[in-house]
Amino acid sequence: MNAPTDSAVLEGGRGAANRAVRFRRYGGPEVLEVLAVPRPVATPGTVVVEVVSAALNPGEIGIREGAFALMWPATFPEGQGNDFSGVVAEVGPGVHGVQVGDAVLGFTPRAAQAQFVLTSPDRLAPLPPGLGWDEAASIAGAGATAWAAVRAVDPRAGETVLVSAAAGGVGVVATQLALLRGARVVGTVGEANEEFLTSLGAVPVRYGPGLLERVRAAAPQGLDACVDTFGPPNAEVALALGVPAHRVNTLADGRAVQRYGVRHEAQEQADTPQVWSELAQLVAQGRLHIPIAATYPMTEVAQAYRDLGARHVRGKRVLHIASAAGRAELTR
Repeated sequence: MNAPTDSAVLEGGRGAANRAVRFRRYGGPEVLEVLAVPRPVATPGTVVVEVVSAALNPGEIGIREGAFALMWPATFPEGQGNDFSGVVAEVGPGVHGVQVGDAVLGFTPRAAQAQFVLTSPDRLAPLPPGLGWDEAASIAGAGATAWAAVRAVDPRAGETVLVSAAAGGVGVVATQLALLRGARVVGTVGEANEEFLTSLGAVPVRYGPGLLERVRAAAPQGLDACVDTFGPPNAEVALALGVPAHRVNTLADGRAVQRYGVRHEAQEQADTPQVWSELAQLVAQGRLHIPIAATYPMTEVAQAYRDLGARHVRGKRVLHIASAAGRAELTR
């Protein structure tokens, strides 16, 4: 069954019936549907958030395809999406420090792509003034992953760090966090993103055959650390250029973890509202930029994941859960 096509109905604003992205079986983007589901009700110790934006992440593709079925088995019809931004719509008994109308960001595994989500108040962080909905929705997933990866290799002022896929959703944040520490960043990118990476203050190198030689030329004094957000051969390139294994962190190269003992710290190691708030403040202050590559209405979720799967993106892709009218109504 394909997703309904009546976007005016499916994107309804405040007060609309709850709609959510679901899939009834493992498969490609074509299995994604937008269904009417029960609107959650706040119970003691919980809150309901009306979602404005929900980010897309590559790992969600593998979950939907069944690649992680043993680790995270689906309960069909399964929900989708993890990180979101929105407005608190209902507060359950016993909840303190969160009020109806608060603008928040959060993380709800396989549930975020819905008009209303039920969550615990300790899984939310406030939005500071100046932080946009789309950027906020990208923080608890990609932002926290980058934060953990950079912390794992601990770049210091004057050191040189290799960041792979440096213009991608995680890589672009990792690049800037390393730069904020005073490090010099050499980032792997495609031709289309070389100028963009330079504008951030990093040194772009083209990925592909001959990468080792290009990185060596860009870092003649050697490398001190590596954040690999893409996978082979980046960890091995860093090791070949003298980076010790404990200062290489990969998000996508399990072989390097097993064979060389490089690190593998990711979102799970930074899954706290404190980290999210720190990143949110950096974005609101203009010290950290989260580029939004594209936005999609919820009804175009299948196309959004097709585009995400093509890789070679600059920054994040985001679903607009609330309609344009709903977004305007919810604007702080």
